[in-house]
Amino acid sequence: MAAPPASTASVTPLPNRPRVTELRLSAFAGHRRAVLPLGPLTVLAGPSGCGKTTALRAYDALARLGGGAELAVAFPEPVACVPERARPDAQRRRGFRIGCTADGAAGPVHLDVAVQAEPELRIVGERLTADGVVLLETALRDPGRRAVQAAWYTAGPSPVTRAPLPDDRLGTPLLPLRVAGKTDGQRKVLAAAEQMVVALRSVFACDPRPGRMRKPVPTGSGRLLSGCDNLADVLWRTRTECGRRHAQFVAAVRDGCAGPVADVLAEPSVGGVVRALLDRGDGTRTVLARLGYGELRYLALALVLFTGPGVLEVDPVGEVPAALQTLTVLADGFDRGMDVRQRAELLRLAARMCDRGHIRLVAAVADASWAAGADGVTVVHLEP
Repeated sequence: MAAPPASTASVTPLPNRPRVTELRLSAFAGHRRAVLPLGPLTVLAGPSGCGKTTALRAYDALARLGGGAELAVAFPEPVACVPERARPDAQRRRGFRIGCTADGAAGPVHLDVAVQAEPELRIVGERLTADGVVLLETALRDPGRRAVQAAWYTAGPSPVTRAPLPDDRLGTPLLPLRVAGKTDGQRKVLAAAEQMVVALRSVFACDPRPGRMRKPVPTGSGRLLSGCDNLADVLWRTRTECGRRHAQFVAAVRDGCAGPVADVLAEPSVGGVVRALLDRGDGTRTVLARLGYGELRYLALALVLFTGPGVLEVDPVGEVPAALQTLTVLADGFDRGMDVRQRAELLRLAARMCDRGHIRLVAAVADASWAAGADGVTVVHLEP
């Protein structure tokens, strides 16, 4: 499923902050040779069945692999990732290929991964390149062994170093544990690997479920789940943590919800649970159960955009300063259930937050005609 050229925004990212600028779906589910350019705020548009959700899942899977997750965690249903008409080889093997590009201080760094889904899940090839130089390359030489043969760039007395790596996880995040960094070549490998890992990590896949948001929830960690089911618990925590940010959030909710909104808060209820509600400013409080479907999705996505890794259920890069990290939000059905005013306000909010550089957004919508031409937005059109 090819992606035509995108209409790309002219937003300059913060220098040296690692970020994923391209997603490649060489052979993944319904996609073939698809190259998706990613800006600070990217909208994937197209009809049902064009692969928008699939692209978001591929990005999320790469992020999990970049964080060191096993293949089975990143791809819980690997056979569904295999192109439908892909035929098995003589050994009955079928698989898929994905990749991405991360830009930053080390320049564009490219990662491409080949995964075998049948008869058993394993990585059969991985390549990390920069400036036309192959920095890491792995290949499955012996199907009987649970390892791939890896070779990484050294540029010393020996041009490469060879060693086995596990076949159930990505090799790139393992390089800092294997490469000494004594030669210029080794330092180049480390810089590229670290840039890729930092760019991929801290991803929050989000698709708010209003039906669950309407119910009171137990108090817990105060970290927002991907379905925003525990929004009331998060509001219970965040409302007192940063008054300035909460005031901005309330202003955004006021722009997207019907009626007056003086505050958005949570209050304890019987049974050790909390419920979220809108304070109308005249003594009236409206519980979230009374809000419309679009209002709830708007409210949840606004909260996501105003918070960060400390509130969202993500895996931040603890060893890297926050100033050099970027949180990427993957929002499926970004405008689902919203009216014209709500989606316009949410897009403006997203553009403003992404322009600051600490958040990037990849959102899926059925029709991006309302977003095309908006300042700060990259629109990628997908076709069935």
